[in-house]
Amino acid sequence: MGISIVIPCRNEEKYISRCIDSLIASKYEGLEIEVLVCDGLSTDKTIEIVSAYSIKFDYIHLLENPEKYTPFALNKGIKESKYELIAILGAHAEVAKDYFKNALDFFKNNIEAACIGGVLENVYEDETSKAIGLAMSSSFGVGNAYFRTGSSEGEVDTVAFGIYKREVFDKVGLFDEDLVRNQDDELNYRVTKAGLKIFLTKSLKCKYYVRSSFTKLFTQYYQYGLWKVFVNKKHSTITSIRQLIPLLFVLAILLNLLLGLLFIVFFYFLIGILALYIAVAMYASLKFTNNIKAVCLIIYTFLILHLSYGIGYLEGIIRFVLFNKGVKKHHLKTSR
Repeated sequence: MGISIVIPCRNEEKYISRCIDSLIASKYEGLEIEVLVCDGLSTDKTIEIVSAYSIKFDYIHLLENPEKYTPFALNKGIKESKYELIAILGAHAEVAKDYFKNALDFFKNNIEAACIGGVLENVYEDETSKAIGLAMSSSFGVGNAYFRTGSSEGEVDTVAFGIYKREVFDKVGLFDEDLVRNQDDELNYRVTKAGLKIFLTKSLKCKYYVRSSFTKLFTQYYQYGLWKVFVNKKHSTITSIRQLIPLLFVLAILLNLLLGLLFIVFFYFLIGILALYIAVAMYASLKFTNNIKAVCLIIYTFLILHLSYGIGYLEGIIRFVLFNKGVKKHHLKTSR
């Protein structure tokens, strides 16, 4: 059995070589693979780098994604792929040498699995990226996103960088090209809704280079919140309860702030909410480090994750649900 690996990318000259090198290293005798790098009109050296690999290795292919956005790249790669297993991967990722061997073994031993994924091991490049990575590895930061926290394995509702059986796409369709964000979560929602099973296994190890920008992190999670409402409206349901927590946090702040202008007691409520939040965030941070500066950076990251997602979700409710409006141009801007 072979595996097709689809990598959407744009302007990833810093990371794409390490990603492809890890795939080459994971290839072993008897394993057939193809690597489909779907480039969204990069303006750096990404195309040049991938082209050099494609000349040297006949199983590495460069595809053009003129629409630039991720779901178009993913669908183009899937349509061009030829094997029965299709792996989605990010340009910032590096797979372990036994990644695909373990994946094939898992599918062989768990025939009911439609999609599998592993746990991300964050790689940090500076203090900012470390704070971001640690916050995103905490259940306080990302809830029960087990592919980040690594706190559980087994049947789950979603994974990062899923490896899918081709029949999954035949049954539930491809990635939704209306979505700039959340396209993987939305697909996995359709997968589980169709009665198919997704599994997380710690045997699949994948390094992920964490971006070191609080501004880009805010944009990323703001868009996650906004587009989650778009997905919910499309499916006429809330796809997971955890998505509501940041919204409730933002609403609690806004409500107590506004009421505090009329009744001073609500300012005290607001102070209490924020004090409780900081206390829990500090407790979660101290599990990683007791360095004061690092703890402060992790707490700051928690605030960015929760406030940006909650603000985006609130805007999504107002825009998509209450006023039935469409997407604006700035909502399509990625954090890459």
